[in-house]
Amino acid sequence: MRATAPTPQSWGLKLEPQAMKTFSNIKGNKSGFSLVEATVVVVIFGVLAMMGVPRYQEVVERAKAAESFSYLAQIEGAQERHNIRTGEYAKKLSQLDVTISNPKHFEVGNLTSYNWQTQWELKLTRKDASFSFGAYSVTWSQDGFQRSRSSVKAGLLPVL
Repeated sequence: MRATAPTPQSWGLKLEPQAMKTFSNIKGNKSGFSLVEATVVVVIFGVLAMMGVPRYQEVVERAKAAESFSYLAQIEGAQERHNIRTGEYAKKLSQLDVTISNPKHFEVGNLTSYNWQTQWELKLTRKDASFSFGAYSVTWSQDGFQRSRSSVKAGLLPVL
């Protein structure tokens, strides 16, 4: 007697023919996002980022510019007090009655004047210039912010 190979039917199993899975059969069982839907979402995020990132950078740079205005306003007040006490403006920052740390994002220039009894000027220059705003300076004198002698863009100016 010749041995035959066992078959699933000989074991008592019923096999029913199954249809081959095709894209149309799988599509009916949809449980994820299609490539088109995912692409649309990525495009929307890209557009939002294009609008949001420059605005965010401007807000951050405006805060850094405000640091210079705050620093220079304090120097102006100290210069006025020094002028009242001595009759002339201080020639060095160390002569002033304030102890404020230098701004983190600006290089502090030297006090300048052609007549220390009537006027003074101090310029701060932006360190590590930002990509979108570049290097700029803020100049201050006994009369306050000097727009004509500063290169800071109008969009970065605090409300004065």
